[in-house]
Amino acid sequence: MTVVANISTLFLDIGGVLLTNGWDRTSRRQAAEAFGIDFADMDERHHLTFDTYERGKITLDEYLNRVIFNRERGFSRADFRRFMFAQSKPLGETLGFIRAIRDRYRLRTVVVNNEGRELSDYRIRQFGLASVIDFFVSSCYVGIRKPDEAIYRLALDIAHVVPAEVLYVDDRELFVEVAHSLGINTVLHRDLSSTREAFASHGLSLP
Repeated sequence: MTVVANISTLFLDIGGVLLTNGWDRTSRRQAAEAFGIDFADMDERHHLTFDTYERGKITLDEYLNRVIFNRERGFSRADFRRFMFAQSKPLGETLGFIRAIRDRYRLRTVVVNNEGRELSDYRIRQFGLASVIDFFVSSCYVGIRKPDEAIYRLALDIAHVVPAEVLYVDDRELFVEVAHSLGINTVLHRDLSSTREAFASHGLSLP
């Protein structure tokens, strides 16, 4: 068993790293087309309220009341929720890579992400994320969203590690920059190949 002394913990984003984004602009545009919704109105309402949903202050149904069902619709809430959840899919082989790296080097794994509760709960169950991740420091559970430094500090406290022991993977450059400013080692995820190389530069590679 290979052990790397300086990295003991992985901080991981979900959307754009392990899975597709749960409810991004592309998914919302597809929903607007599928259900005959005015996308501009939907998108404006989304941006005005989604932060509140991701911080766990309102439920998914309350979010949908504000964004979609603020008027009579010719489709059901259940139909729309099913469409939302169906947008989540594995993102290549990244999840398998993380599992293999975790097992080989006996690393702790911590999710640090922005996500609404119902979407988060679904994605954890559907893709077996609890078998790979030790702790979920998600915005909906802790009431703090990236890029607030407080969510990274909370993750460090929960994992009981110092920044130098952590390797953080995210596909958003701003989030990587904030984590890096706290002394956390970072990887800007573009694709699995470049992320493998970045891990190898920290002594984390697979045979």
